Amino acid sequence: MSTVQPLSTPAQFTIKSPGNYIQQAGLVHQVGERIRPLVDHLRILTSPQAWRAVNPMLEESLNREGVRWQVEYLSGECTDATIARFRHNLLEQGAEGILAIGGGRVLDTAKAVNDAVGDRQLIALPTLAATCAAWSPLAITYNEEGGHLDSRALNAMPALILVDSEIITRADVRYLRSGIVDALAKWVEFDPWQRHNPHHLALEVKVLAARQAYNTFLHWGEEAIVANEQQQVTPALEKVIEANIVLAGLANSVRGELNTPGLAHVIHDTLTHQPELHDWLHGEKVGFSLLLQSLVEYGQPNAQLLYLLKLYRSPLRLPALEGDRAARIAQIAADIRFPQKSLNGLPFAVTVETLHRALLATEAQDFAE
Repeated sequence: MSTVQPLSTPAQFTIKSPGNYIQQAGLVHQVGERIRPLVDHLRILTSPQAWRAVNPMLEESLNREGVRWQVEYLSGECTDATIARFRHNLLEQGAEGILAIGGGRVLDTAKAVNDAVGDRQLIALPTLAATCAAWSPLAITYNEEGGHLDSRALNAMPALILVDSEIITRADVRYLRSGIVDALAKWVEFDPWQRHNPHHLALEVKVLAARQAYNTFLHWGEEAIVANEQQQVTPALEKVIEANIVLAGLANSVRGELNTPGLAHVIHDTLTHQPELHDWLHGEKVGFSLLLQSLVEYGQPNAQLLYLLKLYRSPLRLPALEGDRAARIAQIAADIRFPQKSLNGLPFAVTVETLHRALLATEAQDFAE
C-alpha cells in the first residue's frame, strides 16, 4: 500500500486584497455614488496634475451625492514628514475616509496614513497605470531627494479601488510603458525563486499571477500602447491596465513562509539614490534592473526579456554620471543590498562582483541595437 509523503514545508500563505475593485471607462462620473455608502466626509489627497485630470467630473459627482470633502495637494515625495503632515490634517478635519487620486507617491502616502490611523476608509483612484501601487500592500517611502528609504508592509488595504480607463488613456503613454515593465518584472523576479524552491504554494500563486500579467503583455501590450497614444479605450488597453494594477498587485500581495525579494527591485532601490536617474520613472529603473538581473543570472540577456525592454523603451544603459564613471559604477554595485538571509533562495549568486560585471556589460555592449 503506497503512502503519500508530506511536503517538507507546510502550505501556508496570506493574500491581502482591497475590499472591492472596479474598472470602467467613465467611472469618474460615478465616484460620489460609489463612495457614499462607505463615507460621507472625505479628505482628498492628490496632485495638481491628477486633480485636473479628474475634474470637473469628480467634484460634480461628489457634490451631487452630498459627500463633504476637502482637498490637499502632494507636491513632493512620499516621505515620513509628508505622511505625518497628511495624518495630522486628516485627524484635524475629522474626515471618515481618504480619497487618494494620482500616481504612486499619492497612493503610498495615503496608504501609509490609512494604515497608521486604522479606523478610516481608503478609496484609491489611480490616474496612471504606471505601477501596482493602488493594490500593493506596501507603502514605499523616500527621502526628499527621491532616494528609497523603506518598503513598509501594511495591514490595512483600500476599501475600494476605482479605475477609470478613460482617465488613464489620457495620460502620457510613457507611464503605461513604465507600468508594463514594472508588472512584467514580477514574473522575471519570482520565477527563479519558484524554480529553486518547489512545493511552496505561495510561490506558485505569485508566479501564476505574475505569468498571467506577462502573457497579457505578449498578446496585448503593443495594441494597448497604440490605444493610449490615440487616447482610445480598447479591450487591449483594459487588459493591460488590469495586468499592471490587479495581476501585478496580486503577485505582490501573496506572502508565504519564504521571504522572496525581487532582485530587480532591490537594484532599483539603489538606483533611486543616483541624482542622474531622478527623471527615470519607477518602471524605467526597474527595466534597467531587469537587464542587470538577467546578466547576473545568465551572463547575457534573456532574448525575450530584451525584446520586451526595447519594445517598451526601457533604458538599457546608465546616463552620463558626474565624476569618474568607472568609480561611480563600482560604487553602485557595492551599494546594492540584497538581503543576506535570502541569498540562498535563488539559483544564482548575487554578489558585488556579479553585479559589477553586469553593470560593466551594459557599458561594453549596446543592447539597444
